[in-house]
Amino acid sequence: MISKKTLSQTALAIAFGTTFAAGAAHGVTLDELKDKGQVRIAVANEIPYGYTDMDGETKGMGPDVAKHIMKELGIEKIDWVTTNFGSLIPGLQADRFDMVAAEMAILPQRCEQAIYSEPDSSYGEGLLVAKDNPKDIHSYESFADSDNKIAIMAGADQLEMMQALGVDEDRMVTISNNSDAISTVATGRADAYAATSLTAGELAAKSDKVELAADFTDPVVDGETVRSWGGFTFAKGSEDFRDAVNEVLAEYKKTDEWTDTMEKYGFSEQDAEESFNKSTEELCAG
Repeated sequence: MISKKTLSQTALAIAFGTTFAAGAAHGVTLDELKDKGQVRIAVANEIPYGYTDMDGETKGMGPDVAKHIMKELGIEKIDWVTTNFGSLIPGLQADRFDMVAAEMAILPQRCEQAIYSEPDSSYGEGLLVAKDNPKDIHSYESFADSDNKIAIMAGADQLEMMQALGVDEDRMVTISNNSDAISTVATGRADAYAATSLTAGELAAKSDKVELAADFTDPVVDGETVRSWGGFTFAKGSEDFRDAVNEVLAEYKKTDEWTDTMEKYGFSEQDAEESFNKSTEELCAG
């Protein structure tokens, strides 16, 4: 029998275009990319992970590191693609791009659909709430014990966190991208928006109608405090390209330049240190 949870996840995925493309993924090798002289890399327009600024320049933790890696690999041109977060893995599978530089959290269910580099970053969770936090919300767990509604971006792993914490589906409001979060919370359509601490902080800085929830308590799932590890994402079949990226990434993470990039985009010293504490194999295994 298919569970209600499985049906709900499937319905959400279909509604917001996050179902995974059917059929075999299109892999790419490093030699193929070098022969073309370019690589297609996607971001989800999410500050500070990967986004396009007002001048059309692609920036963020993922893109900045990817630029260095591609240069070291001898790939001269990057064709940047901006898409919704929920379309990143389907886009890889449909061969719309060769790699994702969105610092996407490495999760077991995603590892079934795509392959990942070793972690390039680590980050914790946060909440965007209305100005002065009128509902006095400070944790994800509180949504399991109240009638408050929580907004979540389609395809984001906060959905699984909320489900694991026992939050009812009817208390979740799914939005297509981060840019909708401010209005969703400010107008009361949802009482808070669940995202990483960095994303919630960036959104809070854009409007005086919302703020980052103070005294936030990190969620605890299955007895462990939730923390994410982000990496570069590839279609299955691109192991050769992924392995080449890993080789350069491992050396780059030993440099001050990589540490400076983390700091530049608001990652803490703990975030940098934590990025070394999990391997992709461990994260995919859960």
